[in-house]
Amino acid sequence: MAEIPVYVFTGFLGAGKTTFIQKTLEDKRFNNGVSTLVLQCEDGEEELDLERMPNKKSIHVEMIRDPEELNEVYLEDLLRKHRARRVLVEYNGMWLFTKFLEAMPDGWLIYQEATFADCADYLVYNANMRNLVGDKLKNADMIIFNNIKEGDDRMPFHKVVRSISKRCNIIYNYGDRMEPDDIPDPLPFDVNAPVIEIGDTDYGVWYADLNGKEQEYAGKTVHFKGLVAKAGKLPPNCFVIGRHIMTCCAEDIVFGGLACRWTGVNALKHLDWVELTAKITLEKSRIYNNEEGPILNVISCRKCEKPEPEVVSLGG
Repeated sequence: MAEIPVYVFTGFLGAGKTTFIQKTLEDKRFNNGVSTLVLQCEDGEEELDLERMPNKKSIHVEMIRDPEELNEVYLEDLLRKHRARRVLVEYNGMWLFTKFLEAMPDGWLIYQEATFADCADYLVYNANMRNLVGDKLKNADMIIFNNIKEGDDRMPFHKVVRSISKRCNIIYNYGDRMEPDDIPDPLPFDVNAPVIEIGDTDYGVWYADLNGKEQEYAGKTVHFKGLVAKAGKLPPNCFVIGRHIMTCCAEDIVFGGLACRWTGVNALKHLDWVELTAKITLEKSRIYNNEEGPILNVISCRKCEKPEPEVVSLGG
């Protein structure tokens, strides 16, 4: 069965979804002639203008006005009708997103989920329809706050997002420029504990912090679950441990690996999941192209079940 990439854009009416989709489909790098099904689940304040799009004959817009139309058979029929190879969804902010997830046919995979908000009314929505706000945030890769003004306090928006999702990237759209959120969040682990406990969802946060503060972690002991990598030529008694990390979207998943040293390395196989306790030193290693980097000197290591989720993000 062919894999169908699905790009989802959520948010309340007037948040900027249609504008973003229009710009996306005007971009020749994205709209490169691949037959694309666009599902619009509300009558927005703006309409898509196909005349401004390259390869406009490859764009097929279908309106869904009733959530009951969201079912596997109907969606498969639309895909077949247009011979589409990918799907863009402009989702109604008043519908629970689980409705769409339950209706997705086999082979449809969400590549990216972005949500949009108008700063003028987002906090009101959050106060009165918290369940719908949270529904659109919990799995989102990013949120774009539109109509923010110079001097506006970002903290209330930051707090709403971080109370629901640690992994969602926050972007502020000032009209003439986009700015990423720069409000620091407390680390989800205690770097001063005798053993730093890294939760199953926090490896990406820790990996980013370690790579920015290697000297501060020298001599510290850490405990976490990771995936063993033994491919390639490694130094004696060494292996690599890490997790797959999504930095922005599905296309940006990388393996964040760290060098480990252990005399029991032969007991491990490539792609084993292990629970590991190790003391960090900074040394030059072939694993880091003979540059200095963190070496995890194993204190204890045992095989374990893979954690959930298997892929983590830099935001936790």
